[in-house]
Amino acid sequence: MSRLARRLRWLAPLLLLRSLVALAGDAPVLRVAYAGSMGVLMDRDLGPAVAKAQHASYQGIGQGSYALARLLAGRQLQADVFVAITPGPIRLLQQAGLVDHAVPVASTRMVLVYSPKSRYAPDFAAAAQGRKPWYEVLCEPGLRFGRTDPAVDPQGANALLTLQLASRYYRQPDLLRQVAGDLRNPRQIFAEASLMSRLEAGQIDAAIGYASAAFSHRLPTVDLPAEIDLAQPAMQAPWYAKAGFTLAGGKQIEAQPLVFYAAVPADAKQPALGRAFVRFMRSAQGQAMLHERGYGPPHGNAL
Repeated sequence: MSRLARRLRWLAPLLLLRSLVALAGDAPVLRVAYAGSMGVLMDRDLGPAVAKAQHASYQGIGQGSYALARLLAGRQLQADVFVAITPGPIRLLQQAGLVDHAVPVASTRMVLVYSPKSRYAPDFAAAAQGRKPWYEVLCEPGLRFGRTDPAVDPQGANALLTLQLASRYYRQPDLLRQVAGDLRNPRQIFAEASLMSRLEAGQIDAAIGYASAAFSHRLPTVDLPAEIDLAQPAMQAPWYAKAGFTLAGGKQIEAQPLVFYAAVPADAKQPALGRAFVRFMRSAQGQAMLHERGYGPPHGNAL
């Protein structure tokens, strides 16, 4: 073998690797900002599927929907798609001139989620079978209840609204205070992305959260009545509209059916990829992925 042939033999793999790196570097990046409870669905299913189909790479950013909306509206964060729960976060971007419309892509409902490692797990299992009131278990001394910050995350606000509705439904006037304490009780508040993981690890005993998030993490749940679970648009006027509160600083929180909306911000760097992602979420294949992770079908009209 000649010296030139030997050189080419060693150089060929290096040249191939360099070409592959160059190609990867040229691939467009699809950036999706999403409600933190959707992390498993987004990062394992939807994001990789769309990136592969579009010959792109995927970056997911999961936080509370209101927190993300404020970052996007303040131009501190850029994304090609924004997926939020309830209309409120989308309205913030509409007011900022970043979104003209958003479409419903999925729905969920509120459930009581508990840790299988909790010493209260047998009591919650009894509640799931209708043999014990779930709200009585939540009031047990020493129970570690977790939720997210209602000021930045709709899931945290919806947990409080669910307790407020339960107080009316079960005629337990002091239930919200007994379970939650202050609206922004620092002993109970955790980041949305970590809430289900803490339940899995047994660091907290129970939470009130989205059925879709609990399903994705294979955590046991206690179903709640339709008057409480925020899942039924028909319940908005007779029940959900009666729940609401005001946080320090004057921010008003109102109950709304739990619908996820998707939008492509006006400052998206890859708007075509963003539109492809939204189309995929609404397609039969995308909806099948959502269903497999415990999400319900989209409800209502575009915003």
